[in-house]
Parts: sequence; C-alpha cells; structure tokens
Amino acid sequence: MPRHRFTNTKERIERAAIELFVTRGVDATSVRDVARAVDISEGALYRHFAGKNELVWEVFERHYVQFGGRLEALARTETTARGKLAAMIRGFCHAYDEDPLLFRFLLFVQHDQLSKLAAGTANPVDAVRTVIADAIGASELPDQDPDLATALVFGIVLQPVTFVAYGRLSSSLTSLCDRLVAASWAAVTTV
Repeated sequence: MPRHRFTNTKERIERAAIELFVTRGVDATSVRDVARAVDISEGALYRHFAGKNELVWEVFERHYVQFGGRLEALARTETTARGKLAAMIRGFCHAYDEDPLLFRFLLFVQHDQLSKLAAGTANPVDAVRTVIADAIGASELPDQDPDLATALVFGIVLQPVTFVAYGRLSSSLTSLCDRLVAASWAAVTTV
C-alpha cells in the first residue's frame, strides 16, 4: 500500500476513518474512535463533519464519483467494446492495488450509500453499463439485458476483491487482470 502524506486535518480524519470503517465496520466505529486515531478532540472533528454519517457519505460520494469518472476516461481511450471493457477492468484492478483500504471502504459501505446518489451522477456501475449498452446497440455484443451483463461483469471483478479482502486470495488484483478480463468478455458474449 502506498504511503500517504496527509497534511491537513480533514484529510487525516478521512484516512483514519476509512481505516477504522474497513477494519472495525462503520457501526462499531465512533466519532471518538476517529478523533483518537487522528489525535484531535471530538470537537475538532465536528468542525469538519457534522457527524459520522456525514463523514461516511462525504468520503464515499467523492471517491465513488471520482472512480466512475476514472472508468469513463479509461473507456474513452479505446475504440472497441472489448478494449473499453478491458481498460475499465484493469482500472478496477489498479485502483484496488493502489489503495486497497479505500477500495474496500467503497465496496463495504456502498449498500447504505448508493440510494443517496443524485440521479445522473457519474458512477462505476453506470460507466460499465454505458459501454455494454452501447456495444449491444452497435452489435458488438449479442442482444441481451445490459443490466444483467453489467451485473455479471461486476460479479466477476468484485468477488475476487472480496476474497482478497477476507484473505481467501493473497495475490494482487493486477496479477489477476487478464483472467478477469477474459472471464468478463466471455460472460457478455455468451447468451
């Protein structure tokens, strides 16, 4: 994991919170725990965030939306559906290996946070779905439900992340990229 140097208090709070939320869980982590981890008072933490729920949401939204934009940018670097999907899956793998704690945080808290996203907000699911739907429309992929195809790709990519997070797989995700790309392509071309 890369060493991060956070210079301002808000960044330090966010990073400590991510680590605690991933290792302990959001429910088991208190504002006091986060403040202690940063070596500040609870009052100082409240100057940056109204509470734990706001902290979770703000960190989740910013990074989830940024990751969606990152995937869209990767897709734009390729001209074929296969190339776009491969670039995006490699983006998932590299993002995990660059910052496993952040990636796990996004994965673990998404179920409580996704309903809060405004419609039309850039996000990873829509980025992948757009590539798949466009490829179906252009006959690069067989006619199929784009939501199911998107779900299949996410299952193929994110289940290994879960296995790595819980110690069932010990390799980097980047080392699995080629296999994940091949499995995803097989899933969306086999109907």
